[in-house]
Amino acid sequence: MWCRRVWLTACDSMVEGETRCAVITEEERWNIMEEKYIICEDSLEGIFTAVYDAYALREGHDHLHVQVGETDNYRLFATYLHSQPDFGKTEKVVRTLKERLGEHVYGSICRAAASDGADKGDAVYHTVVDGITGGHGERTMDNLRNPYVARAFALARRTANEVHHELEFIRFQELKQGVLYSRIGPENNVMPFVMPHFADRLSSEDFMIHDENRGLFGVHPARGEWYLVSGVEQGTAGLQEAIQYSDQEMEYQELFTIFHKTIAIRERHNRRLQQQMLPLRFQDYMVEFLQK
Repeated sequence: MWCRRVWLTACDSMVEGETRCAVITEEERWNIMEEKYIICEDSLEGIFTAVYDAYALREGHDHLHVQVGETDNYRLFATYLHSQPDFGKTEKVVRTLKERLGEHVYGSICRAAASDGADKGDAVYHTVVDGITGGHGERTMDNLRNPYVARAFALARRTANEVHHELEFIRFQELKQGVLYSRIGPENNVMPFVMPHFADRLSSEDFMIHDENRGLFGVHPARGEWYLVSGVEQGTAGLQEAIQYSDQEMEYQELFTIFHKTIAIRERHNRRLQQQMLPLRFQDYMVEFLQK
């Protein structure tokens, strides 16, 4: 038997009620205390599948959490469940988000899921819960009083900022095969957001964007649909040595580097301001900064 104190509210006053004993089974007791973590894959499909599985448990949301990837620090008295990406479940979640919360909130949730935040799974899950259960609808991301929504908002903004930078700083180089190739090393998974932009701008070109941090390639065949190729981490170490640029590309790289140096005004050189506007991690992938 497990006792709990009950507070009774009178019509005109607050009265501390008598201590009542409620008979609760051992199973109900553990359900009240137990935290459950759904471990999922670090992908949009993985997180959305975990959100679907969390709802399918029908155990409320306060003690449920979505965790991206395995952890080295397991909690006592907590249950860990594993969720495998399921395209059917993902489609249902996407359809529900668009219908109940709108395209804007759906886009923000996708950007939050693409961030590098370790807690993004939980932030996305509880933001969805707040939007649907709380009835906020298209104004879900405005409810920043909710710490989960505030965290999802911050993660989405972080991803959006990096996408904006990559659209400005990506440099394509022509290979001997005539394919335009670009290397990037983003902190967040920006590939699903930058590929549509360049597919529209370079629709008649064969090009490929390589995310070195994730072993992910965005491939666009000329006048075709772009797609992502992942799971190729092995074998990419010697990729740069195997890549051969066209003769014309090497000439243009040299000309562009000379142009970059020529237009600079030495007396107005401000390295600190340059790093604020163009962080060092982007300069490692830009032709004008690679050649001395």
